[in-house]
Amino acid sequence: MARRRPNSKPEDNPPPPQLTAFDAAMLNRQEEIPPQFVWPEEEKPMPDSHEELRLPLIDLSGFMSGRTEAAAQVAREVGEACTEYGFFQVVNHGISEQLLAKAQRCGEAFFLKPLCEKQMAQRKPGESCGYASSFTGRFSSKLPWKETLSFRFSPSTSVVHDYFVGSLGEEFREVGVVYQEYCDAMNKLSLEIMEVLGISLGIGRAHFKDFFHGNDSIMRLNYYPPCQKPELTLGTGPHCDPTSPSPSSTKMTSAVFRSSPRVGGAPSLPKQMPSSSTSETLSWHCLMGGIRAAFIGQW
Repeated sequence: MARRRPNSKPEDNPPPPQLTAFDAAMLNRQEEIPPQFVWPEEEKPMPDSHEELRLPLIDLSGFMSGRTEAAAQVAREVGEACTEYGFFQVVNHGISEQLLAKAQRCGEAFFLKPLCEKQMAQRKPGESCGYASSFTGRFSSKLPWKETLSFRFSPSTSVVHDYFVGSLGEEFREVGVVYQEYCDAMNKLSLEIMEVLGISLGIGRAHFKDFFHGNDSIMRLNYYPPCQKPELTLGTGPHCDPTSPSPSSTKMTSAVFRSSPRVGGAPSLPKQMPSSSTSETLSWHCLMGGIRAAFIGQW
């Protein structure tokens, strides 16, 4: 047996082994979570982390009305929100509650499938689209307690519908129809927000809209399954959306836009990075870009 020299320091604990998959259906019933998902004490949620920020609420009806004064007022409110928070929430945005509800149901239906069925759409190494169970296979520590499904969107094409049918089969044809409609609606809203930002910055409403028109975007569904020890882990760690604002939606009829380059993704937008919880949450983000590669940051 090898012995340490008298004044030598003990070796650091080796990192936990790398997981190959995150099977939420199995792990969400376990009393103890795997060490790969436990975050360091200094990065865990603070005691007041469930206190929600009072996000600025932007009513887009004035901008949609076409009245110059009303549009200018909306632009001022958005400018103030971006300066102070980096987040703002919009209402009266034109996306129907029925469509949001259908998108929610379709997302839940996918993530509640057995792991082997979800893996039919497994994201391949080096690609930005497909199913991913946490970051297993890439990292062995500080894994987020979530699953994701990402797919490409391009205006005036059926690429979203075709993706679901091609990757998951005829059973998901209707899901493809729903998300094709949802992405079209979110793309329209995103371009309208770009107009507001252009006015707010004094560079004209067409500046950003023209730049991002015809964008090739990434749509991502984030699923945060139940966790028996939510105080030990995070649903999403700190990350960067490096360029344009990312509209986010959860179980609500409004949409949240984030403009700060460094954010912590969270359905409830708390002060501290979100932990997971004992109940599931589904959210989705549309990463909009003129060049798709610009949006492949930390995935």
